[in-house]
Amino acid sequence: MVDAGITDAGVAVDDAGVTVDAGPPPEWTLQSAPVQVPEGMGGEPFDVPRSLNIPSGMSVSVWARVPGARFIAFSPEGTLLVSVPGQGKVMQVRPRAGQAPEVTQWAGSLGRPHDIVFHERDGQVWVFISEKNRVTRSRWTAGETTRGTAETVVSGLPDASLPELHGAYGHELKNLAVDSQHRVYVAIASTCNVCLSDTTSDPLRGAIYRWDWSGGSRELFARGLRNAEGLAWEPGTDTLWVAVNNRDNTPYPFDDGTGQYGQVIPEYVDNHPPEALTSVRQGGHYGWPFCNSNPDSPSGLKHMPLDRDYDMNPDGSKADCAALDRTDQGIQAHSAPLGLTFFDDGELNPAWKRGALVAYHGSWNRTERTGYKVTAFPWDLTTHQPTEEVDVVTGFKNPDLSVWGRPVDVALAPDRGFIVSDDFAGALYRIEPTARP
Repeated sequence: MVDAGITDAGVAVDDAGVTVDAGPPPEWTLQSAPVQVPEGMGGEPFDVPRSLNIPSGMSVSVWARVPGARFIAFSPEGTLLVSVPGQGKVMQVRPRAGQAPEVTQWAGSLGRPHDIVFHERDGQVWVFISEKNRVTRSRWTAGETTRGTAETVVSGLPDASLPELHGAYGHELKNLAVDSQHRVYVAIASTCNVCLSDTTSDPLRGAIYRWDWSGGSRELFARGLRNAEGLAWEPGTDTLWVAVNNRDNTPYPFDDGTGQYGQVIPEYVDNHPPEALTSVRQGGHYGWPFCNSNPDSPSGLKHMPLDRDYDMNPDGSKADCAALDRTDQGIQAHSAPLGLTFFDDGELNPAWKRGALVAYHGSWNRTERTGYKVTAFPWDLTTHQPTEEVDVVTGFKNPDLSVWGRPVDVALAPDRGFIVSDDFAGALYRIEPTARP
């Protein structure tokens, strides 16, 4: 992830009268392309030919093999860092001209490292790493091969070691962001599908907190976000956007005479509640675990009204759903959006000045699989809102509906194209134009 301090933090963008139309431009089509596998990278799942559906005029290859690869971020000079929480490591992928990149360990013995942010302050680039119970940072030096001395910025974040959790923390991994004022934001996800205990803990879980540069002045930034992943700044602003994984097995919440009230009905669960791509305001409450977004209203997946959660708030006594914040954009329920990356220079298509790329890890709680792809949301520069969702990379599902890959994160490559991480296949894919300028 590249943060507000690396890009154009604090720069006012005059977007008046400039709008990106909804949907893909006329020339936008996906084509099936073979996944090119360099020598030495052909282990499972690439022991058989694989193909992906990618934008026409692009190619796809396995750029590197990194088992368990999760979140990724390019350094200013083009070295990629890759978190591997299952091994307590952060790997380094260094491009090499005319050959496969070099993959080495950059840092080890970490506590389930997850998100990675490069941030510049006073001419010095820092790299932040979120672990299960803390956030650390170190100075970045171009060309370094191992991490320098790290300092702890935020400590005491909740993890599975808490006595009341008895070793069970459903969403222990942390995500982070750093704004243009050098404040540190950490998403503390819920321990559960739905529960009241997370709403009374200290810190709250299912929330985002903010600290100053030194790790002091902790404050609750927003709550009601069950599992906020992929924290990212809209370019040119300090508006924080997140991808949210919402609850599973939602009981039917309407006492409408159908006899379904309070029942877990697969047909309802399949599409309720949607996941979310949303901006987050200070002091916001986005519903979880008391209220769920309803995609069946006239607004569709945009700014959905909130319904009472049958398990947690059946009579509305815990929260007034009408008074809570609506999310900006819904995503098909159970898609599991993780990585969120903005583009701001027409990198994907000249018709799209700005937009967001989102990696969907894929469903487990749905009668038919969904997700397992990378999508784009072109941006309306007047409203600062996403427009219609457009598929960018699909094809990770086999004909028998099993899957061979699960996207986690996306990073724009310094020399055009983009990298997608896949923790299931243990791979980094490079999708790039077939013709270079």
